[in-house]
Amino acid sequence: MPDTLQILADAIAAGTATTDTEILAAMRGVFGERYHKRSGQHLENDKPPFIRNAYGRGGGETEHVAYAGFINPDNPPSGPYGGTSLVWFPREEGCLIDFGIGTRGLSPDEGILTRPGHRRRISSLRRYLVSNGVPIAWARQDPATIGVPVPDSITKQLLAWESVFKRYSNELYCLAVVPKDDPAKARLIVQAFLDLYAYERGWEVLKGAQDEFSQFIASLNAMWFSNPKIDEIASLLARRRFVVLEGPPGTGKSRVAEQILRETYDGNGLITQFHPSTTYEDFVAGLSPDVANESLRFAARRGHLMEAASKASEKPALLVVDEINRADLGRVLGEAIYLFEAESGAPRSVRLPHAIDGEQTFSLPANLHVLATMNTADRSVARMDLAIRRRFAFVTMMPDRQVVRALSTPTGLVLFDALCDVFLEFAPDDALALLPGHSYFIVSGQDEAALSIRLRHELLPLIDDYIREGYLGPATAALHAVRNRIADAAQVSSEVA
Repeated sequence: MPDTLQILADAIAAGTATTDTEILAAMRGVFGERYHKRSGQHLENDKPPFIRNAYGRGGGETEHVAYAGFINPDNPPSGPYGGTSLVWFPREEGCLIDFGIGTRGLSPDEGILTRPGHRRRISSLRRYLVSNGVPIAWARQDPATIGVPVPDSITKQLLAWESVFKRYSNELYCLAVVPKDDPAKARLIVQAFLDLYAYERGWEVLKGAQDEFSQFIASLNAMWFSNPKIDEIASLLARRRFVVLEGPPGTGKSRVAEQILRETYDGNGLITQFHPSTTYEDFVAGLSPDVANESLRFAARRGHLMEAASKASEKPALLVVDEINRADLGRVLGEAIYLFEAESGAPRSVRLPHAIDGEQTFSLPANLHVLATMNTADRSVARMDLAIRRRFAFVTMMPDRQVVRALSTPTGLVLFDALCDVFLEFAPDDALALLPGHSYFIVSGQDEAALSIRLRHELLPLIDDYIREGYLGPATAALHAVRNRIADAAQVSSEVA
């Protein structure tokens, strides 16, 4: 069976050396071999309404720009069109391939272009191309934005396509160059653009290409849910000293912090958890009642920060602060925030309100590190203010599909994927941090009954809270549909057990 995708990639990469007849044949060829023929409607027509082929004109003429590509089939068979398109512009050097919006505007593809999932996948596409060695790949922050030209920093690297940018710069929202002399790289680029376009259009992928197609789409989605490794966080702590693990509930932030304390610092340190009643006296230093000889007196005592500092006198120590954003950090840290400076230099010190062990000044040892956790889904607490935030490095932890695959059941993995799809596809940016983590799906021994209990008594109450509070905005209806699917699966698992 011929690799029709490679044939199309070669035809595109050849640029102006490819004729309009050859490019049309290559475009038609992917239907019936990679995508089902019914996805390529009206292929029997000389001019299928979803294919545009202007290779036969343009050349050096300034009034025309040679191009070919796929458009929404609801557009007229010729003339200006609207909606999202996959188009390439041939030159002697190769081809500029891109996603663009027709000059008639977003219609009839407002549903694609304004959907958060499309914007996120376009962003992931750029990162995917760069990670695979594509030297020039650009994507607009919001594909639905019209009237914003491709930046000069990009167009100046692509002078061969100056006439394209002069005419269509405002319409292009994701682009890359298909090289003429690297067939493998050309195929990778064309596959990325074409399969993403097919995904958004809902083209049916044939069995022979299904694995490659699914793996590619999964790789785009995974870029939003990638997590650092333990040693990467430990290395950041060694360099930056003060680090916050932030992310949705159930992503293992506390577990990772405890593991780093245990394995990297040999348990040398301590763990504390902040809450609304945590005070400066609890964390730094203060007075506490001391009953001695049947009389009440007050004695100065060390807080958690000073206790951790004492453990770092001879070897590195780690202070773990769980749920750091649940306390009023300005009040809890007080003047001690001055000590949280990772840059090398003269050690900083502050004067304490009370002398402790004869000392009224306090400094943080250079080998004391602080690792905090922060739940991004908790809307009842304020975000960390910028003056404090700048003193920490931040690591985002998102739900990890590999953990679910390894430690849940087949049902758990299916439901996890469905929940992720809803958030990635429809949730506004500020709601993406609400995605429940992998720990809600973890059970031992592939136990469906145990999964049912977790779903009914842990995950569903959380999702119901999201729905009740309207946290997902326009995505609430889609979330509710998945919520019912999870509830049904939990019920079935319970009955089977």
